Amino acid sequence: MTLAELARAGRTPQLPIALDIAGGLELQSLLRVLPGQRYVGVALWQGRKVLAKVLVGGKAERHFQRELAGARALHEQGIDSPTLLAQGQLAGQGGWLLFEYLDGAESLWDAWRQVEREAPLSDAQQTVLGEALAAIARLHLAGLVQDDLHLDNLLRHRATLNVIDGGGIRAECPGSPLPRDKALANLAVFFAQLPAELAPFLEELLVQYLLVNGEHALPLEALEKEIARVRKWRLGDYMKKIARDCTLFSVVRGAFGLRAVRREAEAGLEKLLDAPDTALEQGRYLKQGATATVAEVVHEGRRLLIKRYNIKGLVHWLSRFWRPSRAWHSWREGNRLEFLGIATPHPLAVLERRFLWLRGRAYLITEYLSGQDIIARFQPYLDDPDGAGVPPEAELQALDQLFAALIRERISHGDFKGYNLFWQDGRWTLIDLDAVCQHHSQRSFARAYARDRARFLRNWPAESALYQLLDQRLPQVPGTCSERG
Repeated sequence: MTLAELARAGRTPQLPIALDIAGGLELQSLLRVLPGQRYVGVALWQGRKVLAKVLVGGKAERHFQRELAGARALHEQGIDSPTLLAQGQLAGQGGWLLFEYLDGAESLWDAWRQVEREAPLSDAQQTVLGEALAAIARLHLAGLVQDDLHLDNLLRHRATLNVIDGGGIRAECPGSPLPRDKALANLAVFFAQLPAELAPFLEELLVQYLLVNGEHALPLEALEKEIARVRKWRLGDYMKKIARDCTLFSVVRGAFGLRAVRREAEAGLEKLLDAPDTALEQGRYLKQGATATVAEVVHEGRRLLIKRYNIKGLVHWLSRFWRPSRAWHSWREGNRLEFLGIATPHPLAVLERRFLWLRGRAYLITEYLSGQDIIARFQPYLDDPDGAGVPPEAELQALDQLFAALIRERISHGDFKGYNLFWQDGRWTLIDLDAVCQHHSQRSFARAYARDRARFLRNWPAESALYQLLDQRLPQVPGTCSERG
């Protein structure tokens, strides 16, 4: 296959691909694809395994030069990174860069995933983040910036931490330390991707960076402001992605329907998405209401939940067809909560039936939640005849953390019944997101939070010891008072 042919191969070309470049290159698996622009994967070249970056299309020349410049800058400044073995271009078609393949390497993202559920800044978490910050400090000390700064671009390999993705490397002042403002801005990009629960430990984490690069004093307040700005931008950018066709999501919309699905789940859900009503009928019904039908479905060995939002009749349709469906709202807010680190069933896909753009039935598909709701889980402590029983402290602390996160992000649930809060994998998970809202003003959030808090407490009798305990623990929002109606 030629580079020109690869540019037309789409997102999922058939593998392996034999390319007539670099004396013969066979792409065996793909790690990242930007259709018509970039194909990154594991390849066989001259009898050895390599990491191949193949650049095609109209932007190939620019992307090639950026990748090459970044790889060379890392090498020249003595930053550990995979060796560039070969590179080349074909005029008008594209270019390629072949790197040493780090067999058995582990990204710091994978290492973080193993410890992310531990208490904030546990020893194991500090080890992972300390490694990352030391690597960033070495880059900054060498005058380099990684614009695409995240844990996946740092690879552990044989006791060495390698920086990868030369396309994101920018040589600001090679050989000299970065100016303070640029170092601070780049650090903010990194910290903005960490869980918000780590914010109180920012100064402690910053020490890990300063131990390697103490060239500048980095003002904590300025860093915090920059982190907040980057967090806001990242959320806004992500919320746009869930509504358009991109690397993470497959989105198709037209006059007769809308379909959005997570890219990694698309192939496995294809049959279900083609006939969601059939899947519902074959599943185990959890709810059969006039406005919503919910069922647990086992699809290709995977437990899923399908929620169909029904149209009761003409009057109901007239009130719904012109605005986003409740399925779309739940899809949007589920992705928002997940991005913000607030537990909710993993949203997989959303469908809207349309006729000439007018909305009808809609479907939401998520992972199935097998945990226990908070009413059932706390029932033994409510029934305790002596009133002395209290829920485990770990579960109460997890509840504290959930409410703190909702306050921090100004998110209200809108229907805080106990049946909408499940205990699973050591944390409380929110379901039924039809009325979830992230508020722009503190005033509107304070009113909504007060209602949420009052509704949550009404799950138990006001005279019970459990109610009193929760009322005492759950945080208030300034300007509100406990509502016990």
